[in-house]
Amino acid sequence: MITTVAAALGLALVLGFAATRLRLPALVGYLVAGIMIGPATPGFVADVHLSGQLAEIGVMLLMFGVGLHFSLDDLMSVRRIALPGAIAQIVAATAMGAGVAWFWGWSLGAGIVFGLSLSVASTVVLLRALEGRGLLDTINGSIAVGWLVVEDLVMVLVLVLLPPLAGWLGGGDTTTGTPSGIDLLTTFGFTLGKVAVFALLMFVVGARVLPWILWQVARTGSRELFTLCVIAVAVGIAYAAAAVFGVSFALGAFLAGMVVGKSALSHRAATESLPLQDAFSVLFFVSVGMLFDPAMLIKEPLHVLGVVAIIMLGKTLAAFLLVLAFRYPLNTALTVSASLAQIGEFSFILAGLGVSLNLLPLEGQNLILAGALISIALNPLLFAAIEPVQTWIRSRSTLARAFERPDDPLAELPMSVESHRLTDHVLIVGYGRVGRRIGESLLGKGVPVVIAEQNRELVESLRRSGVPAVAGDAADPAVLIQAHVARARMLIIAIPDAIAARSMIDTARMLKRDIETVTRVHSEEEEAGFLKDRLGPVFMGEHELALSMTRHALDQLQTPSPQTNH
Repeated sequence: MITTVAAALGLALVLGFAATRLRLPALVGYLVAGIMIGPATPGFVADVHLSGQLAEIGVMLLMFGVGLHFSLDDLMSVRRIALPGAIAQIVAATAMGAGVAWFWGWSLGAGIVFGLSLSVASTVVLLRALEGRGLLDTINGSIAVGWLVVEDLVMVLVLVLLPPLAGWLGGGDTTTGTPSGIDLLTTFGFTLGKVAVFALLMFVVGARVLPWILWQVARTGSRELFTLCVIAVAVGIAYAAAAVFGVSFALGAFLAGMVVGKSALSHRAATESLPLQDAFSVLFFVSVGMLFDPAMLIKEPLHVLGVVAIIMLGKTLAAFLLVLAFRYPLNTALTVSASLAQIGEFSFILAGLGVSLNLLPLEGQNLILAGALISIALNPLLFAAIEPVQTWIRSRSTLARAFERPDDPLAELPMSVESHRLTDHVLIVGYGRVGRRIGESLLGKGVPVVIAEQNRELVESLRRSGVPAVAGDAADPAVLIQAHVARARMLIIAIPDAIAARSMIDTARMLKRDIETVTRVHSEEEEAGFLKDRLGPVFMGEHELALSMTRHALDQLQTPSPQTNH
């Protein structure tokens, strides 16, 4: 065990570091490390069986982390696009995967498992990509994350339902024959019943007991006891879910994470358990890499290309068209489709389950691993291509008009808005956590405000409350024109996108030379660039927080303390 763990973690460190230096996700390095110590490559071979056991712990902690960070509020804010969009994209990707599998001569069950494995993106890769580009707090980031949350929920359901359906799909114990319809319905209903009972216990009893246990341990002041408590909850409930209720480790850990995530100590639980989660997650990815046979790239290159095409072209195009169909801007469609053009941890878990149920051939698992490696490695290139592709499309006005859907009623202000509210007003781009506070403060002072926002549901809500709002990407001049920037007194850009902000300022100054602009930036480099180019005052969150705290401290220091009066 020590040899396997030392080799896995040591090589994962070296190759993960090398991957990040090459501007690739560290996950690529972990998978390659597994390939190098796996049985399909020469040299040292780690214990595959033991690695699989350690990977199970990694799955538990991964799913616990997914549940811990699951936010129903975030999902609900983009539910109109994320829910139907994710389900439609899963169906499209599964159909493509199943169609290719049928062409290769695989069974129906193998095709369904294969297609589902190709349909779900990696949470780890998506969040790191959005964070690295400052997109996590934008509407595009919210839609991508909400979309992925729906994918994750669907995959959790698949992991629960696949075992009882395995016999009907051609897997399971082949000696017992195919179950009848009555047997299938009975097994299916019994499985759903056990899941329902377990979920009910977690959300009724667990929601009261687990936070109480965390509080009792936290009151001891012992950091290691608190970390131990969090890990014991994750692994213990996952084990109990499998041993008592017969559901997967993954579902048990996911529900445990959701329950702990609702407690007041959720942030501390996430912080304290993160190092151990990361360590076992690395072992999980290394163990997945150990199952991959690199000879597949030489033996079946066309099959590998087909898988990569489904992940990076088929899924991407489906997501792109779906986002546009919901009348979101071109920038949103490109960002969301690039975010989902890869596969990861759920694909590995589902592929492993498919193999264990005799549904998916080992060749299918190898193809899924190859597709994951290639798509994760190439995903940064898709993000880098967003701006050039957007510029190219918008330079072709006919193509741009077809994509941007100019007949959108939310893209124009209603005729009922009084003209005095559209003169000398403040135009706010982005109505998220920052923009909302600015807008509410200005409206409270009686200042006329117009909002430009990409979240269509938010625009509809603002209009219902009487606030003039336009839906669209304000980097497109047409959106600023519809928001009457030529008659605005001030433009406040409350979104953390420096490239788009520069475009907005250029458009605003071209239409009104003396307009005042106020911009939000995320880094000192962006702040220096805006000041150097004289693009108006800029504000960075850390600076403003430090100034506010300093002002408060100075005010308190200037006030005589009670002890001084005595």
